[in-house]
Amino acid sequence: MPKDASKDEFKITDEAYVGDGVMVNSRFLDGMNTDDAFEEVANRLASRFIHDQPQGERKVNFRLRDWGISRQRYWGCPIPVIHCEVCGVVPVPKKDLPVKLPDDVSFELPGNPLDRHPTWRHVACPQCGADARRETDTMDTFVDSSWYYTRFTAPWEDQPTDPKVADAWLPVDQYIGGIEHAILHLLYSRFFTRAMRETGHVGLDEPFRGLFTQGMVVHETYSRGEGHGREWIEPAFVKVEEIDGKRVATHLDTGELIAIGSIEKMSKSKKNVVDPDDILASYGADTARFFVLSDSPPERDVIWSEAGVEGAHRFVQKVWRLISEAADVLRGAESKPAMEGDALAISQIAHKTLKAVQYDFDRLGFNKAVARIYELVNALNAPLTQIAAGKADPVTISAVKDAVGILIRLIAPMTPHLAEECWGLLGKEGMVCEAGWPAYDEALVAENVITLPVQINGKKRDDLTIARDADQSSVEAAVLALDSVKAALAGKAPKKIIVVPQRIVNVVV
Repeated sequence: MPKDASKDEFKITDEAYVGDGVMVNSRFLDGMNTDDAFEEVANRLASRFIHDQPQGERKVNFRLRDWGISRQRYWGCPIPVIHCEVCGVVPVPKKDLPVKLPDDVSFELPGNPLDRHPTWRHVACPQCGADARRETDTMDTFVDSSWYYTRFTAPWEDQPTDPKVADAWLPVDQYIGGIEHAILHLLYSRFFTRAMRETGHVGLDEPFRGLFTQGMVVHETYSRGEGHGREWIEPAFVKVEEIDGKRVATHLDTGELIAIGSIEKMSKSKKNVVDPDDILASYGADTARFFVLSDSPPERDVIWSEAGVEGAHRFVQKVWRLISEAADVLRGAESKPAMEGDALAISQIAHKTLKAVQYDFDRLGFNKAVARIYELVNALNAPLTQIAAGKADPVTISAVKDAVGILIRLIAPMTPHLAEECWGLLGKEGMVCEAGWPAYDEALVAENVITLPVQINGKKRDDLTIARDADQSSVEAAVLALDSVKAALAGKAPKKIIVVPQRIVNVVV
């Protein structure tokens, strides 16, 4: 639990507390932070007999195994060595690096095409000049991906790295990859970083500050036939409709019934892929991006559905329609949030949405951010319609222009084309991608009410929702009006009411 929390007040909720804290309900570990608790457990195990065996020993286990990096295939970096009958295995001289793959290769026969190339593999030995042979195996592509980000810090350097530059740029702030990267790629990258630290190429222990494992894009599978004769059908050739309460799939060309299979990761083998060109042609890139980000949390799989894409497309069109219809009025208006009056609500939801979306973006909660943007657009629907009809006052128009400016910058990372067009409609100079992130007004995001836990004789019995700026006498009067407090007092006056401002209230009976 948090360091400054009371054990009696701390509540276990649906979301884990992941900050710095102390152990609770852990017997002899209570009150310790996690590092001290780890040391205490290890020390106790090391100093005791367990099942009549000698005392334990603290030991770090490593599970690294040998890694064969050679691959018998064309793609990949050639292993830079030359085989000479006289000199043995000879490294390619630095002046001849990089070794470049030949362009004229044939893939008609199985095996490594480099073994069959008539000229590429034949080379003179760099030591004795005799006829020699290049190594035709290429490196596992994981070799390159294990340190490319380090090379990016000094791509033109004659050495693998410039240690000062690499240490200034690294570690990578956020690494994002699929589940297959979370194990192998992460393991190899950490190994390379430690090896390069030992060789003086970097001064780092870890390559990445943060790791995020994303979900996959998945889709239903469709097929006809069974067993070895089963044929997988692409979604583009399947029509799915509901008949008598049951989903039925038919082939668009032949009309024959198609079996609907399980939802799986999009793959060439199952042909359950959606052609991006079809989506771009029908809906545009903004819709595709917006749907993928809005459908589910990024750590979970996204189930691709035509209905979901159409819903995202309707939203994109709605934003364009609302802003374009009111653009002529907004263009000439001042952009200023309202601090009072009827337009205050517009500015409050815009700035609260900005603060919340900023928080969501920082934590990769894109689906949550999208949900908040939907709410903001719904709130702006009526005032934008009134502005387009010429029925809004100047204060409202200014507040709406400020809110729309916030909205455009919120959607810009997800729907950049839409955002740039809307930005231009408002008469803004330059591009929205260069405009910078907006700042929310603290006065507009402050909550006007708070909820205080109410204790009776030290035990929580109720909650009190009251204005944030309520004075002590108002808090006491509101507490005494609670049914739980009335029942505990049974008509008597309390001995004392202790109010900790904006924190807690304790009634002593």
